[in-house]
Amino acid sequence: MGKKLRVGIAGHGVVGKIRHQFIDEHPRMQVTAVCDQEFAKPGEPKLKTVSCLKDYKQLLQEPLDVLFVCMPNYLAPEVTIAGLEKGLHVFCEKPPGRDVADVLRVIGCEKKHPRQKLMYGFNHRYHDSVREAQRIIRSGKLGKILNLRGVYGKSKIISFDSDWRTKRALAGGGIFLDQGIHMVDLMRLFAGEFTEVHSYISNDFWKHDVEDNAYALMRTKEGVVGMLHSSATQWRHSFNLTITLTKGALVLSGILSNSKSYGAETITIVHAKDKDAGDPYEEMIRYNDDNSWRDEVFNFAEAILNNKKIKQGSSKEALETMRTVYRVYYADKAWAKRWHIPNPDSRKMK
Repeated sequence: MGKKLRVGIAGHGVVGKIRHQFIDEHPRMQVTAVCDQEFAKPGEPKLKTVSCLKDYKQLLQEPLDVLFVCMPNYLAPEVTIAGLEKGLHVFCEKPPGRDVADVLRVIGCEKKHPRQKLMYGFNHRYHDSVREAQRIIRSGKLGKILNLRGVYGKSKIISFDSDWRTKRALAGGGIFLDQGIHMVDLMRLFAGEFTEVHSYISNDFWKHDVEDNAYALMRTKEGVVGMLHSSATQWRHSFNLTITLTKGALVLSGILSNSKSYGAETITIVHAKDKDAGDPYEEMIRYNDDNSWRDEVFNFAEAILNNKKIKQGSSKEALETMRTVYRVYYADKAWAKRWHIPNPDSRKMK
C-alpha cells in the first residue's frame, strides 16, 4: 500500500460533503484540507484533522495532490484552472462552467498540463439503472435505438439555500444547465451527438433571468430523435427516460438522489413481439442503493494511481455535453437574441 493522495475540496456544501465521504472511503485517498465561505464566519465549527479554510487560494497553498471543485458555475472554471496550474489532478462537478467559452478556457489550460488528470462529475452515468441500460443496448438483443424521450424536473431552481442559480451572470443558465444537463449527457451517452436541434425556452413562471423550462427536439446524423423537457415547474419531482428500440424499449424511472424526492430507481425492460397487441412482456428491476458517488470517485482515483485515460467525464465529453446544451439555447432564436447567446458551433467556439 503506497502513500495516500492528499485531497483538497474547494466548496464544502452539500455536494462537497458527499464527495468528502467517499474520498475518505478510498484506501489511497484522504481529505486533508477544505475551503468554504462558511469557515470565514466567527464561531463556525471546524473539522477535526482537516484544515478548514475560507477560500480556494488559501486551499491551494496546502500540500495537495488532488483537488475536488464543488463551486458555483462562475467559479468552477477559475478554480479548476488554478488547480491544474498548481500541478494537481482535478475533479470538477457539473456543469463545467457557465458556457462553452468557460470549458474551452479550461481545456486550453489542460493541454499545457498533460500529466494531470481532469475529470468532470456527471454521476448519473454511474447509476445502476443507466449501466444496465448500456449493457442491454450493447448486447443488441433489443435492436437499435429509434428515439429517446426524457423528462427531468423539480419544483424550483433555488436549492441548497442559495440564490446564485437564479442569476444569469453567476449561473449562465437555469434549470436546463443545472439539472437538465444530466439528461442531455445521458442522451448523448446512448445515442451519440445531436446535430439538428429545435427548442423553446421559457422563464414565464419564476421570472428569473434564467430559464425555468426548456423543451428540445433533437436528431442525430443517423436519425435517432431525442425529445427532452427540463423543468423547474414539475411540482412532483420527476426523472424519466424512455429509450425506444427496434425490438423493445427501456424505461428508466426515478433516480436515487440525496433529496430522496425522485422516487424509486427502476428500469423496465420491454420485449416487443409481433403478436403482443401493444401489451408486451415487461420485466422491472428496482435499485435500492446509490453507488454512483462512490464509483465515480473510485474511478477517478484509479485513473490517477494507474495513469489511465479518463473516459467517463473527460473534458471532451464535458465540452460536447455543454455544446448540446447551448445548441438547445441557441435554437430558440428569440431566447438567444434576448440573452446574446452565441452559436456554440461557430469558429470562435472551436
